[in-house]
Amino acid sequence: MSSTTRAADEDFVTAADPFRRELLAHCYRMLGSVHEAEDLVQEIYLLAWRGYPNFEGRSSLRTWLHRIATRACLKALERRARRPMPSGLAGPSDDPEAPLAPKQPEIPWLQPIPDALFGSTPADPATTVESRHITRLAFAAALQHLSPRQRAVLLLRDVLAWRAAEVAELLGTTTAAVNSALQRARARLAEADPAEDQVVQPTDPDRRALVDRYATAFENADMPGLVRLLTEDAVLEMPPIPTWFAGRTNVERFLSTRLRTPGAMRMVPTQANGQPAFGVYMRDAKGEHLAHALMVLTLAGAGISRITLFHDPGLFPVFRLPDHLA
Repeated sequence: MSSTTRAADEDFVTAADPFRRELLAHCYRMLGSVHEAEDLVQEIYLLAWRGYPNFEGRSSLRTWLHRIATRACLKALERRARRPMPSGLAGPSDDPEAPLAPKQPEIPWLQPIPDALFGSTPADPATTVESRHITRLAFAAALQHLSPRQRAVLLLRDVLAWRAAEVAELLGTTTAAVNSALQRARARLAEADPAEDQVVQPTDPDRRALVDRYATAFENADMPGLVRLLTEDAVLEMPPIPTWFAGRTNVERFLSTRLRTPGAMRMVPTQANGQPAFGVYMRDAKGEHLAHALMVLTLAGAGISRITLFHDPGLFPVFRLPDHLA
């Protein structure tokens, strides 16, 4: 490798690397999978590295990278179905004592993404892109109700603040078509995620204490204490199990059939999609706690409005959680 080539490679890495986190966020929102998003970002950087010698600077490097990323996502989505949540497929169960529907691992379910992948430095360009409602699980789930092109239009216009003409050029369409797609995407998003304004972030001590009380009640199988922390319209869903429950009473009836032994479950805190989350470990016959599910909580007002249990131990390495506890 010549010194000129080596210098060009180093220049590319120095210039492009600061945008890696927000490109990951963009790909995650488009694809709904942390695994696929991480893989695609590697492919995007390879494509960008190959094309960097021809980058003429007619747009910012950030914009150029997002062009490559959006095209790569749209190409990937040609071969993929949308990633739903159980609540996006059918209505809730009204019989918490009935057997659960079988797991459906063949469905490409929506995945959570760890906040640790984005960092927390305020000066980081990814910080504003991944902030508040545009990272949370409900927004990611709502995006899956849009077509791939509608997702691209909405994210480029409303999240990345591109001009309509820029989006039209990227997608090979007209400005009028982009504006029309944006209106339809916003309307569809509002239908799929109507409770956006009710969601609050657990940033103050009271809300952090609420989450801590929930974890303690869960570990101690303290159903009365746990139920007191739920909102009246609380929801529980557990992909890849399609059965889900709505309403505090139904959630209580279901959990009371599972949470019976104090100490059978242990919780390790983490963060996912800008929300409080836990690695949940279940005790086996030998007394060892093994990775069981990744739990994400949604807070609304003074309570917990949604419990999402991802029964996928394959997520634990992504969240840097151990596969068992001593």
